Amino acid sequence: MRDISISVPLIVGVGATSLTILVHAIAVGAIVRFVRHERRLERADPGFLLNVLIITVAVMFALAAHLIEVALWALAFLALREFSSMSTAFYHSAGNYTTLGDGNVVMSPAWRLLGPIEAADGMLMFGVSTALIFTVIERLVQTRFPDLRD
Repeated sequence: MRDISISVPLIVGVGATSLTILVHAIAVGAIVRFVRHERRLERADPGFLLNVLIITVAVMFALAAHLIEVALWALAFLALREFSSMSTAFYHSAGNYTTLGDGNVVMSPAWRLLGPIEAADGMLMFGVSTALIFTVIERLVQTRFPDLRD
């Protein structure tokens, strides 16, 4: 499959991106449920250390989602026979997803369009995570300091 249409990598890229959106939606839902649960139990107010713990859990959920998403891209690369091992595919995927773009592991010309698509996907998913973590912090600050509410 050396000479494939540009539409094939685009379709594969959109499919992989759709899966990462699903994974991220599940993680966002879990974070929202966790923070709501903590606020209902009034644990979101008592003090700095508990708030740090809540933020840490939220960040770890987001990180887990990102690692799963990198793995999904790596599995796609394996399915396309671009790499022979999961470790190499994961390394390449992590470089694309984080926009590091190391370049010492490259894909064939037929599939190299997947690199920029994965990079765009990673930037968007990191943006979602950043917005969510900011919102969690903002809610915790507003709960702890009523004078900072709207």
